[in-house]
Amino acid sequence: MGYFSFLRTNWLFLLAGFLLTFTSSYGQTYFISLFAGEIKTDFGLSDGQWGGIYTIGTTMSAVAMIWAGVLTDKFRVRALAIGVMLSLAAACVAMALNTSWVLLIVVIFALRLSGQGMMSQLGAVAMVRWFEANRGKALSLSSTGFAAGQAILPIVFVALFAVTSWRALWLLAAAIVVLTIPLLVMLLRQERTPQSMAQETQIAGMYGRHWSRAEMLRSGLFLLMIPLIVGPAAWGTALFFQQVHLAQVKGWELVAYVALMPIYTASTIATTFASGWAIDRYGVSRIVPFQMLPFAVSFAVLAFADTIFMAGLGLVIFGMGQGLQGTATSTFWAEYYGTRHIGAIKSVAAALMVFGSAIGPGVTGALIDLGIDFPDQMLPISIYYVIAAGLAAYGIKRYQSTLGR
Repeated sequence: MGYFSFLRTNWLFLLAGFLLTFTSSYGQTYFISLFAGEIKTDFGLSDGQWGGIYTIGTTMSAVAMIWAGVLTDKFRVRALAIGVMLSLAAACVAMALNTSWVLLIVVIFALRLSGQGMMSQLGAVAMVRWFEANRGKALSLSSTGFAAGQAILPIVFVALFAVTSWRALWLLAAAIVVLTIPLLVMLLRQERTPQSMAQETQIAGMYGRHWSRAEMLRSGLFLLMIPLIVGPAAWGTALFFQQVHLAQVKGWELVAYVALMPIYTASTIATTFASGWAIDRYGVSRIVPFQMLPFAVSFAVLAFADTIFMAGLGLVIFGMGQGLQGTATSTFWAEYYGTRHIGAIKSVAAALMVFGSAIGPGVTGALIDLGIDFPDQMLPISIYYVIAAGLAAYGIKRYQSTLGR
């Protein structure tokens, strides 16, 4: 089935997936980091202190995700999404009203858990459960919500800095989240339960089994995949978290750098669609080993970039990695470990992703305080991506024959 036919037939559920991923934006690093300058000024924080607070709050949310992510195996997306979105809206309000750096840790925890963690988890698990033969297409279409958020929200909110305070903008974000809830409920009014969907479309993984979370954690393949899961979250998060610092060091206007987001988004969306088609046609095993390489190249380009044009080129290549990552990794878990316990399994991957996003800002912020600017950190990060790609390729080659299909 082609993309347009698939979209026409399943647009209600796909639009719901889009809204879930788009709404995760308010807990994503690229959005929170837009306010980094104002937060550091209001709370009197250095780059390292702000990065440390962000790391602590995000790490706490990663631990919570191990438990919270399992809820997607037990409740309808519609019911769970309402609670998560109300929590996200409350976290946005808390960011607007908070004046304590200690409570800032709690606010970051709430934003990251409800936004990056649970909203992303709901979007991915819903697509994996609701679609089987076209899982790649479903994930690629729903994942455009991430890209749309990255393209639209930074430009809009940076522009609004000129007319209102940063705290008022967090109240605006809360209002948008609340107003999205009725639309999502309407789209999912015919949603079936996760249990019924799982019974109808259960697909086994390696050795013809449905792996439990505990079994997955003990498997050799999972251990080899950890750097692939953690890396993009850690260093991709750092790239957006340190965008104000990066622009200052490179001598770029922040508005000019943020204006590059649409071309980054276009690259992400194009690669997302291409990878979704490729996964359905050729299988996820042929895609996963290569998804780290665009990240490696992009960081190498950005390390040496001295113009906005070169920055745009680096972000376009980075977007290709994001497009591959958004579809291939979610599909990988269902393909290799089965779909019966996909919520519990995906919660571990989500926790690792969130934990990775905690590491990046903390490590890069501490190094900046030590006098190592972020551009100087980019080549070692590029090497990390190459190593992660090698480990993933080895794991896929070793275990692919166990799929039996």
